Amino acid sequence: MLFTALAIAVPALTGVGARYLVRGDFDIIHILLILFFSINLWVCYWEVCLFLKRDYVEQRAGYWRERRRKTGRTPAVEFLAGKVPLSDVLSPTVWADVWATYSQFDSSYADRRTYGYNVDIANGFVTPVPTLILFAAYTVDFLPAVAAGIIGAMMFWQLIYATSVYWVSFFAAGRQSRIGRRDMYIYIWALNCPWVLFALLGLYVSVRLIADGDYRVLGY
Repeated sequence: MLFTALAIAVPALTGVGARYLVRGDFDIIHILLILFFSINLWVCYWEVCLFLKRDYVEQRAGYWRERRRKTGRTPAVEFLAGKVPLSDVLSPTVWADVWATYSQFDSSYADRRTYGYNVDIANGFVTPVPTLILFAAYTVDFLPAVAAGIIGAMMFWQLIYATSVYWVSFFAAGRQSRIGRRDMYIYIWALNCPWVLFALLGLYVSVRLIADGDYRVLGY
């Protein structure tokens, strides 16, 4: 859990700090989107791990299911609270357990034939590059505003659509009947909301970048 927080905080603070060094100011929209980019980049790494260790995830899903039955503990919390040797802190095998534990709430992540599994793999391989481009563009405006807006509009719309269809697929398959209401609100709704709420903000910014032709929406 500590390493996850650091993996998100370090790039976010780097982006906010870089803007301050270059321009000497802060902007709330910039801060929110830089935070989201940092979260998305870290989750993209998890999603690559899901692809690389797909067989392992399917095996570990059974392990965590049995462990929850015996201990009564929530696997996701137990995993994130666990200790990992520093030498293994970026091991794909370690982070594949993110999906093995999440599959206790949505079994599609232990089944490579499902929409949830494949859309997250796609996000892991496709969005890091545009995320990094927008991270830099929003921080030091190295791209023409219209170009940044076009890239942002494509990426943010894709995130909104993919996450919305994920929710539809979850409820259409009746998976909500297999978990408690509390777990559904936390792990299905709350954990996926950033990819809609932040993306809606990003889509607004992208439209403004295209329409205005400059970075004034980000305080420049």
